[in-house]
Amino acid sequence: MGRRQRLVLVVSILASFIAFLDGSVINVALPAISSELEGGLALQQWVVDAYLITLGSLILIAGSLSDLFGRKKVLLAGLLGFAITSVLCAIAPTGEVLIAARALQGIAGALLVPSSLAMIISAFSGPAQGKAIGTWTAWTGIAFVIGPLLGGFLVDAGSWRLIFAINLLPIALTVWLMQRLSGPEDIRSDVPVDVRGAILCTFGLAAAVYALIEQPHHGWAVPLVSIPLIGGLAALGLFIRHERRTRHPMLPLELFNIRNFSAGNLATIAIYAGLSLATFLITIFVQQVGGYSAFEVGMALLPVTLILFALSPRFGALAGTYGPRLFMAAGPIVGGLGFLLMLSTGSSPAYWSELFPGIVVFGLGLAMTVAPLTSAVLGSISSRQAGIGSAINNAVARIAGLVAIAVIGVVTGPSLDVDGFRRGLLVMAGLLIAGGIISAVGIRNPARKKPAS
Repeated sequence: MGRRQRLVLVVSILASFIAFLDGSVINVALPAISSELEGGLALQQWVVDAYLITLGSLILIAGSLSDLFGRKKVLLAGLLGFAITSVLCAIAPTGEVLIAARALQGIAGALLVPSSLAMIISAFSGPAQGKAIGTWTAWTGIAFVIGPLLGGFLVDAGSWRLIFAINLLPIALTVWLMQRLSGPEDIRSDVPVDVRGAILCTFGLAAAVYALIEQPHHGWAVPLVSIPLIGGLAALGLFIRHERRTRHPMLPLELFNIRNFSAGNLATIAIYAGLSLATFLITIFVQQVGGYSAFEVGMALLPVTLILFALSPRFGALAGTYGPRLFMAAGPIVGGLGFLLMLSTGSSPAYWSELFPGIVVFGLGLAMTVAPLTSAVLGSISSRQAGIGSAINNAVARIAGLVAIAVIGVVTGPSLDVDGFRRGLLVMAGLLIAGGIISAVGIRNPARKKPAS
C-alpha cells in the first residue's frame, strides 16, 4: 500500500467513522437529554431517528453528487456541514430544535459515506480494493458499538451536549489530512441526480416513522397516525416504482437479482434492526430503571467492543477460507441467544449475573457475523459495483435501525419498564435469529478456486 493510498484510507475511515459514531454515541445520552429537555420516550426516539432518516434516505444520492462535483469537494462539504450541525445540536435549547438539528446533521453525514467510499474505489483496484473496503466497513461496525462507552464518559464528565461538541476534533483532523491529498479528480458533469427518488424516499421514511413513534400515544385509528402512515407507505411504493423505471436510479434494483447480495441485505435488515434495538433499549433501561450512570452503561457494553476487536478479523479470515454462510448463519443465532440470557433481568439489574453473560454471548455472535456479512454482500458483485453495493448495504442497515427504534413504543408501550424490556429482548433475539435463518437459507459460498497443477 502506497503512502497516498494509506492516506486515502485513513481519511475515508475517519470521515465515515464520524458519521456512524454519532448514530450510536447518542444512545447513552438519551435519558439526560429527556430529563433536561423533557419529552419522554417519543423525544428519545426522534433524536435518534431524525438523524437516521436523512442519513439513510440520502446516502445513495450523495454518491451521484460525488461524481458531479468531485469526491473531495463533497466530502469537505459534508465535514463542514457536520461541524456546523454538531454545534447546533450542542446548543439546542429545546427538544424540537435538537430534532431539527439532528435531521440536518444526518444530511451532512450522508455526504460523508459515499464520498469516502468513492475515494477508496478510485485509489485502490483489484484485491487491494476489496481489502480496503473491508477495512472501511469493519471500522464503521466498530463505531456502532464503541459509541456507548465514549458517550457515557462525556455525559458523566460534563453534559450530553459534549457528545456533539467533541465532533469538532476529528473533523478538524480529517480536514487537515485532506489538504495533504493531491491529484486531479474525475468530475462528470453529465451525471444525473435522482432528485425525485430522494424526495420520495425521504418523505416516505419520515412519514411512516412519525406514525410508528406516535402510535403508542394516540392509537392507529387517529388521523394524526393513520394519514402519515398511509402517505408514507404510498410514497415508498412510488419510490420503488420510480427506481424501476428511471434510467439513472439512486437504488439500482438489478443488484438484488444477485442471490448473495439480496440475501445478505435481507439478513442485514433483521440483524441491524436487532442491534439497533439492543443499543437503544439496554442503554435506556439500565439507566432509567436500573440506576446506572451513563459511563457505567458504556463500560457495561465494553465487552462487545473488545470481542469485536479481538475476534472479528479472525472470523473474517475464516470466512475467506471456508465461505461466509456458516458464520452468517451461526453468528446471529448466537447473538440472539445472548439476549435470551438477559430475560431474568429485574428492576435492579445485577451486572455480572444478569447482564454480563448475555452481553458476552451477544458480542461473540456479532464478531462472527460482521466481517462475513460484508464479505458475502460485496463479494457477490463486481469491483466496479463495490461502491454502490457498500452504500446500499449501509443504507439498508441504517434504515432497518431507524424503523426498529420507531416501533419500540409498540413493543414496550409509551414508557419502558421491566416487562417492556423483556418483551424487547424477545423481539431483539427473534430478529437476530431470523437473520441467521435467512443467511442459512439464502447465502451460497463462492466456489473455491482449484490450485494450479
